[in-house]
Amino acid sequence: MNKETKKVAWKMQYKCTAAAKKILGGKEMNNPKKPSMTMTKTGIVLIFLIASLTYTIRVVDGYIHVPLLLSAAFAGLIAVMSGYEWQDLESGIVRTISMAMPAILVMLCIGMIVGVWITAGVVPSLIYYGLQILSPGIFLVATCLICAIISLATGSSWTTAATVGIALIGVGQGLGMPLPMVAGAIISGAYFGDKMSPLSDTTNLAPAMAGANLFDHIRHMVYTTGPSLLIALVLYGLIGMKYAGKELDVAGINEMLNALQGSFNISPWMLLPPVIVIMIVVMKVPAVPGLFGGVLVGALFGFVFQGNTIGDLFMNAYTGYSANTGVEFVDSLLSRGGIEGMYYTIGLILCAMCFGGIMDTSDMLKTLAMGIMKFAKSTGSLVVATILTAIATNAVAGDQYLAIVLPGRMFKELYDERGLAPKNLSRILEDSGTLTSPLIPWNTCGAYMYASLGVHPFAYAPYAFLNIINPLVSIFYGYTGLTMEKMSEEEYATYQASKETV
Repeated sequence: MNKETKKVAWKMQYKCTAAAKKILGGKEMNNPKKPSMTMTKTGIVLIFLIASLTYTIRVVDGYIHVPLLLSAAFAGLIAVMSGYEWQDLESGIVRTISMAMPAILVMLCIGMIVGVWITAGVVPSLIYYGLQILSPGIFLVATCLICAIISLATGSSWTTAATVGIALIGVGQGLGMPLPMVAGAIISGAYFGDKMSPLSDTTNLAPAMAGANLFDHIRHMVYTTGPSLLIALVLYGLIGMKYAGKELDVAGINEMLNALQGSFNISPWMLLPPVIVIMIVVMKVPAVPGLFGGVLVGALFGFVFQGNTIGDLFMNAYTGYSANTGVEFVDSLLSRGGIEGMYYTIGLILCAMCFGGIMDTSDMLKTLAMGIMKFAKSTGSLVVATILTAIATNAVAGDQYLAIVLPGRMFKELYDERGLAPKNLSRILEDSGTLTSPLIPWNTCGAYMYASLGVHPFAYAPYAFLNIINPLVSIFYGYTGLTMEKMSEEEYATYQASKETV
């Protein structure tokens, strides 16, 4: 790691520490002035949430926005009846939504990028060349590795999914691969890089919450994330073997290639915009201006290579591209993108943030975490409690940052008391909080991946092998004691002295 990279990472770690304080709104976890919230009341709210979501998804096959808002209203009613003021709950909703605003701005930019890049022939070119290079036998392994490398370089799973991820979905569909498998491989690779890159927000936030050093944190994650990735690649390889002997639909692929060539000017030059965007992100240009730069680059290439007009680009940046190649398969693949295409996801996030804001402000999240903590008797059960709290926060609050911040604050003292090095807690926060976030449809990450890849999180979750395996590996280490490093005598003495001072 060179000095410049370390400097950037240390700066990001400082910012993430400040951001964590902002996320919690400066409130203390044990504020005696607040009304108490019981586990029974919290459980009733969770049962209402699960029941309403299950009914909507399984029975009426409806949109989950409504049950999320109904659950928020129900949680608000329980909180008010418990002594909380509605004004405080409303402020909590606004504060939680403000946390999601950067993600929403990024989504709007991504919607424009997808619409413009398809119009400009960038995505069609990526699909065209991918169909000629990749084969079903190696496709899932290659997909996971490609996304891992790009995400490691950029520190962003979202950027990875919205650029090469969309193209790989098209290639996989052309090769006859089931889309949930393709999306699972994309998610696994993208979140490996997001988790391990020193340029990632979550990679900086987790050690900030646990009190660990950033680079100690990254090195310590290798023990759980490395084996998890290897197992995932083996599984993708085994699945690929099943499709390796499958006879390709050559006629169908040729029809697809001809449709792409007939509707777009396919050229190797069209591969430059993704490279430029990746370079912009690596240079740490802020996300929104960097992605908007990707929109402008795509528009320029559309002018030069496709003869697009300003009207075409403006319209498709908002409504998305509507393909009319004459091949239904290709039309369904390329008809997507635009700001308008992100409204469903943005609405879902806002509804989830309403529920999460009330749960956080009324201390229901804290109560849930405290209930889980009661089972943390051994090191293994402490690890399980931390992971379950992070997953529950991802599901209840709908935000991966809270899934790192809340368990980090709640469990830090327990890890310190048991003499466990802070990097153990920071690693576990990432193994669970970061990696399970895209598996939940109403979480900001799950909603975003659904909007970008067009595959529902419940469909791709069984094939997101890294995201499933990593928490299990972490639990295994917790019970066996492998890599669960203790504080040095000096560190533990310092901790004890700080307790006596307080």
